Amino acid sequence: MNKHLFSRFIPLIICLSIIIGILVGSFYANHFSGNRLNIINTSSNKLNDLLHIVEDQYVDKVDMSTLVEKAMPQILNELDPHSAYLPSKEVESEAEKLKGSFSGIGILFTIMKDTIRIIRVVEGGPSEEIGLMPGDKIVEVDGQPFVGDSINDTLAKSKLKGPNGSKVTVAVKRKGSEQPIKFTIVRGDIPMKSIDTAYMIDENTGYIRINSFGDTTYPELLVALARLNYSGFKNLIIDLRGNVGGYMAPALRMVNEFLPKNRLICYTEGHKSPRAEYVSDGRGSYQSIPLVVLVDETSASSSEIFSGAIQDNDRGSIVGRRTFGKGLVQEPIEFSDGSIVRLTTARYYSPSGRCLQKPYVKGNDVDYQMDLITRAEKGEYYSQDSIHLKGNAFKTRIGRTVYDGGGVMPDYFIPADTIGITSYFQEALYKGYIAQYAYVFTDQNREKLRQFASWKETVEFLKKQNLPEKFAAYAADNGLKRRNLLLQKSRALFQDFLISVILDDFYDDQVKTMYNNLTDPCILKAKELFQQEKAFPEKPQEENSGDTEASAA
Repeated sequence: MNKHLFSRFIPLIICLSIIIGILVGSFYANHFSGNRLNIINTSSNKLNDLLHIVEDQYVDKVDMSTLVEKAMPQILNELDPHSAYLPSKEVESEAEKLKGSFSGIGILFTIMKDTIRIIRVVEGGPSEEIGLMPGDKIVEVDGQPFVGDSINDTLAKSKLKGPNGSKVTVAVKRKGSEQPIKFTIVRGDIPMKSIDTAYMIDENTGYIRINSFGDTTYPELLVALARLNYSGFKNLIIDLRGNVGGYMAPALRMVNEFLPKNRLICYTEGHKSPRAEYVSDGRGSYQSIPLVVLVDETSASSSEIFSGAIQDNDRGSIVGRRTFGKGLVQEPIEFSDGSIVRLTTARYYSPSGRCLQKPYVKGNDVDYQMDLITRAEKGEYYSQDSIHLKGNAFKTRIGRTVYDGGGVMPDYFIPADTIGITSYFQEALYKGYIAQYAYVFTDQNREKLRQFASWKETVEFLKKQNLPEKFAAYAADNGLKRRNLLLQKSRALFQDFLISVILDDFYDDQVKTMYNNLTDPCILKAKELFQQEKAFPEKPQEENSGDTEASAA
């Protein structure tokens, strides 16, 4: 075919190609149209369609970003009580609690009478190096007045925290100085210890309190154990009371320190998460030391992984009150704007096979959130006879019966101490009057307190100061009606609390804990178990079978 003839057929060829393309396209469109519609009509795309419809057709202008931010928590709430959405502005503050440090100026402060007052200065931190002192009142930040009704904790932190190496200028009022003193502070990394207390309670017993499970918790534990080992400890108390959890990995590594080789620590499993087992490797340095773990109703998540592993392996005794009951594992999923979803991807199970998660109703977590209050109303914190859980029975390594569905039941129940609690004391505590007066007393007596060689000498001084009476006079002047009869009923409790907070303000949290531990019933029970060589659980003589109602022992 010559070129001239071929060129005559080009338009025809193009037309035929177009027709064939249309026919083929129509065939595939019709053939696969059902699948395409199914994809479009899935719930996720329906949600996207709804948002587009609202944006395009709603009667008023809608801030779609705000609408989505409000919808996210509601959607996750339909899953379980622990799947959660964190906006980007909250992610950093949440992460600080677990990463072991934050960037700031290094002070502990309170806000009283619309003014920031420095309680303590972090040792070795930027504020100590520049010369800030306990008792200083911050009145200016970066040249602007920083006092008044608008000052709150969130605003203060936003002004004083900042990137490492950045600067902030503050002006403070100080006793003995007529004019405010200005300091320019270079912000630095401030450590946040997850182990705030570690010391020898007596010549044989070490004590470690863990307040969270974060990035630095396991190294902190090793350091604490090494120091106690240097002091010759033969028994160990690990205090997880008030520890709401954190990361799972540190808890696994910490339990490993106390278990022989090939002991199951826990396992996780979910619909999309195959069973994963975590087993001890036998490298732990403290596999045989007598051990007591203290827990209470606020011990949750990783605290329950730790205490459940110790209990199910019969490695030590659990003392205190029933734990919170969180047996769900969350994975963080980050969005491009920095916000994250903490999505429950699995449940964790203790070595005996029990899931410690307490019951919940999807999309209706009011009862779940009120559970701790409900326990109090039922008297669970005060009497072991009030604890009745209907759960499945499991066996520990030596055959003791344990139950699922509601946290870790302690081996030895210790009721909450209610002696001296009155409505007057509760109001003074929860409205912050005790903390306020403790700061005022400390600030007025810093020179005297510095004279004592030890915290125990300080305690003896404080016991002679008639603190309950001085507190009542201060509180009455600041809005809390004096109630003499209730004051007398709560006198001993007021004194203990005031001394405790003053020690915390003047020294640190460890000294406060050391003072409180002198009379703590859980500590006394732990020491008794060590003295009687009963820290290791004993194999049960006989137990009734088939009974699925649990009571604390």
